[in-house]
Amino acid sequence: MAFPSFLFLLILLPLFFSNIPFSLSQSQLSPDYYRQSCPNLDNIIRDVVTTKQISNPTTAAGTLRLFFHDCMIGGCDASVLISSNSFNKAERDADINLSLPGDAFDVIVRAKTAVELSCPGIVSCADILALATRNAITMVGGPFYTVNLGRKDSLVSTQSSVEGHMPLANMTMDEIIKKFESKNFTVQELVALTGAHTLGFAHCKEFAYRLFRYSKTVPTDPAYNPKYAEALKKLCHNYEKNPAMSAFNDVMTPSKFDNLYYQNLEKGMGLLESDNALFQNPKTRPFVQLYAKNQTAFFNDFARAIEKLSLNGVKTGNQGEVRLKCDAFNSIHI
Repeated sequence: MAFPSFLFLLILLPLFFSNIPFSLSQSQLSPDYYRQSCPNLDNIIRDVVTTKQISNPTTAAGTLRLFFHDCMIGGCDASVLISSNSFNKAERDADINLSLPGDAFDVIVRAKTAVELSCPGIVSCADILALATRNAITMVGGPFYTVNLGRKDSLVSTQSSVEGHMPLANMTMDEIIKKFESKNFTVQELVALTGAHTLGFAHCKEFAYRLFRYSKTVPTDPAYNPKYAEALKKLCHNYEKNPAMSAFNDVMTPSKFDNLYYQNLEKGMGLLESDNALFQNPKTRPFVQLYAKNQTAFFNDFARAIEKLSLNGVKTGNQGEVRLKCDAFNSIHI
């Protein structure tokens, strides 16, 4: 019996018009993946995240950053959670991952422990990280979005695989745009995802050159708001002796997910050089201006962009495993 041509077209059309490249792995994900096997999963994770966020208010920012680093390097597969051992140097020991906050790793460990007590051997660490990130964002005022589930945890995590995959604070905006485009993200999606800087902080060592040694003739980056720069100088004056010194990305509402980050950029209050470049670059500026005026537009676009990010490079079936502990493979890989 011949396969009707119109049915074939109906199957293919969504692939041509979707913003997310179709893959077999993505098609196996579903928000209801654990409906039968672990029906209380979302409540379990929400309770853990809530408790952790109340005791450590930087947890939401840290978890979001951890999720971003995981998804940008090899896909959303919990590879960043693996600890190094005598046989393997893992992703989390790469230079760019060394500053990932302990609270973020801790909340995933706690969530995994709680889930295992209720649904042993069922839920992957990759799915726990994805859900914990969504729940943390909504808890601090950010948008709710759908998390498709069914990811498997990676079987590989190497320090050497990190190089070249992450945007860096000292890159030009054109370089950052190319980095995101290589992951199939548009300029608008880049700007929306960078809105995650509405939460969290950066260590002084990451931007001190903008304050004290911007150039031979101009010690402070003139793009900084002068009063903002003076406040940062006072805050970071001793950063070389105390490398833990840091400043909030959004000085106005550092613990609330909102659009003030973009409004700060318009006022010369972008902490990192890449933040300032987001406003200065003609490709990204229109979206900064849009989100500064319209928080609803920011929330809608951020939700779509992070949903898309959460599908990047997912593993399903025999491409991965469900780890018993998030920081270790189920068997030693040599």
